[in-house]
Amino acid sequence: MAMDVMPQQGPDSGRPPEPSPQDPYVLPAEGATAVPPPPPTLRTTLRRAAFGAVAAGVLLAGALVAVDDEDGRPKEPGPVERAEAAATAGAPASLSDLTALIGDRQKWVESHPKDAPSLATLGTAYVEWARRSADTAYYARAEQALKRSLEAQPGERGNGAAWLGLAALANARHDFLAAKRWGETVKKQQPKAWNVYPVLIDAYTGLGDRKAATAATETFGELRKGVPALARTADLYRGNGWREDALATARETADRATQPAEKAEALHRLGELAWERGEPEEAVAQFDAALRTDSGQLTSLAGRARALAALDRTDEALAAYQSALEKLPRPQYALELGELYESLGLDGDARTQYAKLREMVAAAKKDGVDESLVLARFEADHGDPEAAVELLRAQWRGQHRSAAVADALGWALHRAGESEEGLEYAQLAADTGVRNASYAYHLGVIQRELADYGPARRNLEQAVRTNPAFSPLAAPLAQEALDALGEPPPGGPGDMQPPPPPSPEPEPEPAKKPEQEKKPEAPAPAPSRTAAVKSPSPSPSPSAPSSASPSASKSP
Repeated sequence: MAMDVMPQQGPDSGRPPEPSPQDPYVLPAEGATAVPPPPPTLRTTLRRAAFGAVAAGVLLAGALVAVDDEDGRPKEPGPVERAEAAATAGAPASLSDLTALIGDRQKWVESHPKDAPSLATLGTAYVEWARRSADTAYYARAEQALKRSLEAQPGERGNGAAWLGLAALANARHDFLAAKRWGETVKKQQPKAWNVYPVLIDAYTGLGDRKAATAATETFGELRKGVPALARTADLYRGNGWREDALATARETADRATQPAEKAEALHRLGELAWERGEPEEAVAQFDAALRTDSGQLTSLAGRARALAALDRTDEALAAYQSALEKLPRPQYALELGELYESLGLDGDARTQYAKLREMVAAAKKDGVDESLVLARFEADHGDPEAAVELLRAQWRGQHRSAAVADALGWALHRAGESEEGLEYAQLAADTGVRNASYAYHLGVIQRELADYGPARRNLEQAVRTNPAFSPLAAPLAQEALDALGEPPPGGPGDMQPPPPPSPEPEPEPAKKPEQEKKPEAPAPAPSRTAAVKSPSPSPSPSAPSSASPSASKSP
């Protein structure tokens, strides 16, 4: 068992302690696929994977053993034990507890450099820290720690924890194909190990394999009950556009969560759902609740900023974005803040944020992280659309075919003047069923460009109805495009029959001879004394309905 050594920094210090220069795993990044997965047919026995069999795909650690104190009462778990317990339950650990666990394992492996389980735990903890803090430099440390774990104990000899750590690392670097290979390698050997399914769900989702993601989520729910399974199910419903089911499951997740980090993550999910359905006030409330529950739920800072901008609380939104970027420097947030500045006419501030975005993407690339999607979104609207197309075509060739990539590629093609091809990808994104106002806006604009006005009107209406303030720049443009289309023709498309042929002109009557005299009319017969019942006159035969000419479906 690892020694309970406190970290070199306090748990509230915001960063894990730096490893000592003697640590052999502090090397430059080599990419998520630097260690090739073994062939799928490799036979292994993972009986010795004590950590991997019980830990989450996010953080792999040993089970907690309670120790009594001198008074015989159970000892209160410290931050290291809490992080281990969270991992064992498949729940997120708080950032302060995660910091403590990293410091503990760093100390331990300095004197026990061949302890494969501790190295696997340390490597996976580095992955989680980097993912939740956006400090991509830790991915290199994670890779080297996991490689050293496999050197000490190969995966086929029971070190499945290290293999799963590499899968989590690949997902974090957006190398979903590598994550899939690592995860499926473990799954072949231990299909009943629940901790392999979270990394597979993330990989399948990133690749756009909805069928495989659904199956993995269902299996995970069968093997791992409770809050972790509910959270994954809510995400599945959300990705399929089943909004009511997603909301009900997300609420149940929040109600049943007990640990602060787990509760905050559930509240953040409720905030995102509220934002997507166009309820920014509810979104702000949920994000605030998440931050009160766990101040380390940093993604809620950006979610709160997004919702505040939708409420026209601009000063608060700017401050929230700046705080989010300071604590969680992700390129997506720099893009959002830049667009907010641009919507306010602050072009200089917008350019500053766009420059920071490029710097973040370049720094992430050095650490093996692929941020092509966010860079392409920026290029499509604010830079070089053709460069965006090139980036996204590479993603598509690499089997990254999620709804997000399809939407971005369709929009980039449209912006580069290839609207007909762009329509195919934009339609693919919409066909997933996900309720995303931006997707509907992109599809509607492309259809309008191609003079397909009826579908364009429907999709633009869907965008502004789903979330009227989905983007400070694009939402007003969506409303302008919808207003330009105007109302549909009155009466709908009309009777879809050809109009009746024109009636022939009547022939002129021959002129009467002037000498012809008009004959007197014969007198009417006298009425009978017997009261006869008068038969109703036959009703005229119904004429064919007049067919209005069909309205042109492409008239604005």
